[in-house]
Amino acid sequence: MRVLHIIASVDPEDGGPIEGIKKLDEILHLNGIDTELLTLDHAEADCVKDYVGIVHAKGRLAPAGTGLFARLRRWARQSPEAVDWARSHIADYDAAVVHGLWNYSTRVAALALGRGNTPYVVYSHGMLDPWFRRQYPLKHLAKQILWFFNEGPLLRRANRMLFTCEQERMLARQTFWPYQANEQVVAFGASGPLPFDPSQEAEFRALLPALGNRNYLLFLSRIHEKKGCDLLVKAFAAIADEAPELDLVIAGPDRTGLRPLLEGLARQGGVAHRIHWPGMITGAAKYGALRGAEAFVLPSHQENFGIAVAEALACAKPVLISDQVNIFREIAEARAGFTETDSVEGTINLLRRWLKTDTAERAEMGRRAEALYHDRFTVEAAARDLCDVLHEITKK
Repeated sequence: MRVLHIIASVDPEDGGPIEGIKKLDEILHLNGIDTELLTLDHAEADCVKDYVGIVHAKGRLAPAGTGLFARLRRWARQSPEAVDWARSHIADYDAAVVHGLWNYSTRVAALALGRGNTPYVVYSHGMLDPWFRRQYPLKHLAKQILWFFNEGPLLRRANRMLFTCEQERMLARQTFWPYQANEQVVAFGASGPLPFDPSQEAEFRALLPALGNRNYLLFLSRIHEKKGCDLLVKAFAAIADEAPELDLVIAGPDRTGLRPLLEGLARQGGVAHRIHWPGMITGAAKYGALRGAEAFVLPSHQENFGIAVAEALACAKPVLISDQVNIFREIAEARAGFTETDSVEGTINLLRRWLKTDTAERAEMGRRAEALYHDRFTVEAAARDLCDVLHEITKK
């Protein structure tokens, strides 16, 4: 079977879905499903050259500049070339998998798939969450208009609308009108960590000489306002005197220029010297950061699944998350971490609950975290579910 993924970009700095796709495709291939990707990246982009797999990159060079028009063009990523390619080649594939909404790749998908015979499924990856409607009401109005002409019909015609947890499915029904989709909840997961090697933590700590051998909590995600980074900095400042031996690492790419504001909050709170910023980390250094941390923390305002959360669980790390991370119920039920509201007070409670947890309970929580990962969030489970769906819709 040949399957085409349609996604905006293969750049890992754009977030978690592409990392999941890489691991899914390895297992799909072992099950007789060969995959390729259609993206809006430029063919000469580094992320395309580095990607292991077939990528049909049909985008244009991103416009330079910081003005509104340039930003809108970078966001829209309009590409008639991608539309032409998709229309010409979609019949070569047995099925398509569309990832995400509200970018030009979904327009490409709608134009190529809407009237064809190629079955397809759509992962929204949390982009139908009503949080965006509350946070950005003007953007929501624009999206509602687009919904009538593009996203709504795309989902209505899809053979399946795939959600990665029950919470995501329920929230998606509350956001746009009219809503019609053939819903199905499937597993989604992260690959297992690299085998343990003490050099991994050493490689990570070498990136942050000021951290030395101090204990730390780890935030590992995009530095973005929806991730609750400001809540974390304020909460850490509030509890810093209660845990003088503990630092905070905030790791991830900063595409929106939020870090200077966060650093200002850290200075105001008197904790700038105890917060460390390694940028985006990958490979051995990433797993060294996860394994070396006391716990993983993500007080996000909106999080569909959270690949990094699953990666932390896989490394036997307790997770301290907000109740806006859609798998918070699974975390709470398994007692694999703590959950609180996405507020300064809630984040302070998260950190204080951790500080009050004794060493034995922390170790047991880590064991429960790893067990939860193997039970619910492996990439093998995600690949199995997607295989089943693809075979159903193609009757192969």
